[in-house]
Amino acid sequence: MQQDRRNAPPDAEQALATLASSLAEQASGDGIQRILIGIHRGGAWAAERLHNILSDRCPQLFSQHLGYLSSAYHRDDYGHNAQRRALSALVTGKTELPFEVTGSHLVLIDDVLYTGRTLRAALNELFDYGRPAKVELAVLLDRGGRELPIQADYCGGSIVLGSREAVLLAQDDRKLLRFSIQER
Repeated sequence: MQQDRRNAPPDAEQALATLASSLAEQASGDGIQRILIGIHRGGAWAAERLHNILSDRCPQLFSQHLGYLSSAYHRDDYGHNAQRRALSALVTGKTELPFEVTGSHLVLIDDVLYTGRTLRAALNELFDYGRPAKVELAVLLDRGGRELPIQADYCGGSIVLGSREAVLLAQDDRKLLRFSIQER
């Protein structure tokens, strides 16, 4: 589902439902148990929701474990403003992987895939904890504009935006997700 910017922001709840269906279909087809890991911040929100949906839909295929990953310390712009990055890591969350990474089949969950730099940093952080059997990527929204050769295995939707526009994910007090588009 590709959406042009002239329309309203994509429906984050619909993107989440699409992602859940794609993940459940793949897991049911190959029978491999996967562990979800949300990348702070928006990816962590999406991972929590997906974990609830998928553990109900196919409990034998999605681990009871849920992990969280912070990519703040592995970003390639970390040295450009180290104080801001350290503060960002404290505000957005820390890495929590309450399971064995080595040999596991993992799905990294992020909210928006843009340049690929966050995912590169997340992979570096993940491999600090072990060597997974396989890592897949699931994103709520792909906005194009890649600077690195990174593509999502599962995608809830896509949108065309200008380079001066940003897609932001918010979560309300009922844990419902909503996208907005802002000028930078």
